[in-house]
Amino acid sequence: MTLHFYFAKRFFVSFLIVASAFLVLIFMIDFIEHLRSFRGQDVAFVEILELVALNVPSSLHQTLPLMMILCSIMLFLSLSKSNELVVTRAAGRSAVRSLIGPITAAFLIGVISIILLNPIVAGTKKQYENRTSELSNLPINTSYLSANGLWLRQGNETTQTVIHAANANLDGTKLFNVILQDFNLSGTAIRRIAAESASLEIGYWQLINAKEWPLGQGQNPEANVVRRSNYKLPTDLTKNQIQDSFATPASIPIWQLPAFIQQLKKAGFSAKRHIVWFHMEITLPIFLSAIVMIGAGCTMQQTRQGKTKLMVLMAILFGFSLYFLRNFAQILGENGQLPEVWTAWIPPMAAIGLSLAFLLHTEDG
Repeated sequence: MTLHFYFAKRFFVSFLIVASAFLVLIFMIDFIEHLRSFRGQDVAFVEILELVALNVPSSLHQTLPLMMILCSIMLFLSLSKSNELVVTRAAGRSAVRSLIGPITAAFLIGVISIILLNPIVAGTKKQYENRTSELSNLPINTSYLSANGLWLRQGNETTQTVIHAANANLDGTKLFNVILQDFNLSGTAIRRIAAESASLEIGYWQLINAKEWPLGQGQNPEANVVRRSNYKLPTDLTKNQIQDSFATPASIPIWQLPAFIQQLKKAGFSAKRHIVWFHMEITLPIFLSAIVMIGAGCTMQQTRQGKTKLMVLMAILFGFSLYFLRNFAQILGENGQLPEVWTAWIPPMAAIGLSLAFLLHTEDG
């Protein structure tokens, strides 16, 4: 047990060193990228630093598997050069048993990432998206999803329109049981429209069986009601704007994702992207453990075999390949090419099986 704690402690120290290096590197690269993005715009230096600080937790979270492979290589190279692994084998401990400490440490880092880092990423990601929209003069979220249905917002120089729909189709281009409320710039309601459905066309909403009430002062709305079987309402919204304005999966804490997914499904939207992200987060500790096993399998015996550079290169290539394979599977899952659960669980489980087979094949002590 003492040996497991010792290896786990060494692993945590290596992880802190690698994470610190990544933090500095990510901050510098992100800062330069934001300077380039806002070049020529009236954005203060302090505001760019604020954006970078808000984006750093998300970047660290995304690069966690890459940090883990480098941390694993760093640890086992150090143990091999100090002959600690040789002493461990001489004491009757196999290489597989020696991995219990580092694998447990990696698993705990993944759990801590879910419990602590995920909510931090969700909060900073949302703030980052809002601040970027403000500084770039882009519209902030035009859509909002609640238990009561879907809410949209559109407007022009004179009028703001709030749209509520009980549900919608998968891409948000057709709404059902729609209510539209027009407000002037002072916030006074000037018109209300109810329709059975609203279809988004290029430049307008096509309302079916619409009923319009004028809400001007001194008017009787019900007496002046206007009924139309087809009615075109101008809009500058597009399908992409509606879909992109929903909260991204990374901006929602993992504890709130199941409820948000249910709201998406209830409103009629596809929740594949959020379901895939949820399972990806749940399987993160297993994936990080698989990364450690890959790094260990390639570097634990390299000193004895005299193939240091080759084995380190193999470990990095295998780790990066698994990382990009996982991202590719995520894309397939979001596009509906693979079941959501398969997308998240197959890559780490396959990596654990392959790395364990490799370790058992090469283990001689």
